[in-house]
Amino acid sequence: MYYTVQSSKSFDQASTDLEAAVLRHGFGVLHVHNLGATLRSKGLAFEEECKVFEVCNPGQAAKVLSVDMRLNMALPCRISVFTEKGQTQIGMIKPVPMLSMLSQDGALVQVAQEVEEKTMQMVDEAA
Repeated sequence: MYYTVQSSKSFDQASTDLEAAVLRHGFGVLHVHNLGATLRSKGLAFEEECKVFEVCNPGQAAKVLSVDMRLNMALPCRISVFTEKGQTQIGMIKPVPMLSMLSQDGALVQVAQEVEEKTMQMVDEAA
């Protein structure tokens, strides 16, 4: 269900490299949530770093939404760069198992497989 890769890069370098990989693969970064900074800004003692990148390929998203508009709640894809005990990691929830829980439509499974392949490549390239 999860795809996570450890990186020898710093958190900041892995974040920069992920954004570049997303663009190389024809996706866009819609937003970056800096969860670590947000939690610390609320006065919480949160030691780790965590950025969640919302990424999207408009063509693939349109295919999904044209079949089942309810799946907008599962979009866009999210890829996270985070630290755990000082180790940088990059990970995501795989689109195929997630979408398979939400729909049994064969066309959607095909789209999810294409997106999963690309997003896993992005994670590997950024690591």
